[in-house]
Amino acid sequence: MKKTGAWLARYALEQIGIRYTFGIPGVHNTELYDELNASDTITPILVTHEGGGAFMADAVSRLSPSTGCLVVVPAAGVTHAASGIGEAFLDGIPMMILCGGVRTDLPFKYQLHQLDQQALMAPLCKKTYKITRHEDVIPTLYEAHNVAISGEPGPVFVEIPVNIQLLTGEVSQLPQYQRWQPQSPPSQLIEQAAQLIASAQKPCIFAGWGAKDAATELIELAERLGAPVSTTLQGLSVFPGDHPLHTGFGFGPAAVPAARESFKDCDCLIAIGTRFGEIATGSYGITPPAALIHIDINPDALNANYPAKVAIAADARLAIRALLTALPDTPLAAGILTQRQHQIKKLKKTYVDEWLNHDSGDRVNPAIFFKALRTVLPRDSTVVVDDGNHTFLTAELLPIYQPGGFISPTDFNCMGYSVPAAIGAKLVRPDTPVVTIVGDGCFAMTCMEIATAAQQGLGVVYFVFNDGELSQIAQAQEIPYNRKACTVLPAINFEGIARGVGAEHLVLPDNRAVEGAILGALNLAAQGRPVIVDVRIDYSKRSAFTQGIVKTNLQRFNLGTKVRLVARAIGRRITG
Repeated sequence: MKKTGAWLARYALEQIGIRYTFGIPGVHNTELYDELNASDTITPILVTHEGGGAFMADAVSRLSPSTGCLVVVPAAGVTHAASGIGEAFLDGIPMMILCGGVRTDLPFKYQLHQLDQQALMAPLCKKTYKITRHEDVIPTLYEAHNVAISGEPGPVFVEIPVNIQLLTGEVSQLPQYQRWQPQSPPSQLIEQAAQLIASAQKPCIFAGWGAKDAATELIELAERLGAPVSTTLQGLSVFPGDHPLHTGFGFGPAAVPAARESFKDCDCLIAIGTRFGEIATGSYGITPPAALIHIDINPDALNANYPAKVAIAADARLAIRALLTALPDTPLAAGILTQRQHQIKKLKKTYVDEWLNHDSGDRVNPAIFFKALRTVLPRDSTVVVDDGNHTFLTAELLPIYQPGGFISPTDFNCMGYSVPAAIGAKLVRPDTPVVTIVGDGCFAMTCMEIATAAQQGLGVVYFVFNDGELSQIAQAQEIPYNRKACTVLPAINFEGIARGVGAEHLVLPDNRAVEGAILGALNLAAQGRPVIVDVRIDYSKRSAFTQGIVKTNLQRFNLGTKVRLVARAIGRRITG
């Protein structure tokens, strides 16, 4: 049979289960867009910028069984999308990138967009492909998708030259797709881990994004052991924030008190689905016990930063299930469990009360905002955050109850993530509220993408924490330098932006307006309209994370450097 490459690509994407594609049509992919437009199961979404499209695709992968997919033009389309692709690569998020390519059936050089895209994308993807025959279109896309979702997931890049898309070619068959499946963990290692746990007095659990599909098993393991549970930032939603054994984000000097205290006497740490990256460990400020059990599907992550007594390269759900079977059924003494839970509850309340009692003057106290937001948000809501001071305040002050209830850029740490990512989230979760917590600097990067939300009729609420600065870095500058370099933002007219992109606009000026503004925004969003809420936030009180990493990094400097930095800070304060 004879088919165009574009038809074959559409067929393959339909078999894989792609629901949405994101991008902008151009001369090198118009044939593919025409095919996607004819699909009964795939909806192509026009974005304002390919970078925003990549963040949308990222959110689709994080929050649904379908893999997010980009369809972009070569050269500029790829480089525009690179930030979102890089975020997916470092965060372990599957993504399909289909890109047009220059004609391979012509002898001419210096074609429009001619560039070595394979070399460009290799460092940002698990694997790259360039299709040269019609016969290879379907098998290549099947293989690429399995690479994207297997092991530690990540993006894959497939270049389809325009002549392959446009012209017909002979294909012998239309093969069926067979999805990759994870393998069971080695039973010997599971037994070793079970013995180590059984001999411990106080095992604790540290869970990351890799455990997102194992929430039920994780709860059972924690309750069986009476183990306090901490999560990474990216994995904030893998364990219910209102569970009596949930302690918070992180467990070292940069963690909230409930996590710091609960993990102090941990004699066996079960780390599941985490790579012990810089943010997760508070700039490597944690000290795991010698009895460390590390479970991660990526073998390269094991023993990379902290030596494990038992290292298991396996899928989190399968590994926890095997552990539950191997562990002896010896219940923890009720008194010990009650004492642990009481301590966690007390320390959490003390920390939140400290924030609630903070005087924010005529601006919005973050704790009051998050308390009101949590009261009205349904349990299954999705909160999308960006990169900045607001990220860690959200992680510390807003309990997340269900898997997928929180997504964030983490290891690539890309500003501008949340505005478009919330659009991807709302596409795959249309029946539940999607809200974004975003700093004003991050918002300025991608706010035009809200026009896409308006065009699609997506009711996303954007709570813009407006303090006029790039606050996370401004605070980091203020302590050692007593000055702020390039972190004070120009005045932004949020109402004007709202009018320009077709969104509603509300102002939240102080604590008295918090509840009314949140309810008003959610009601407007329920009518299918994006809403921008200008939150005049108070950032004068620092998060536990910010304070902790400053101390951790300062302690690493030698005495001479410490003296120099402290003397400079004091000197500048004296002289102004």
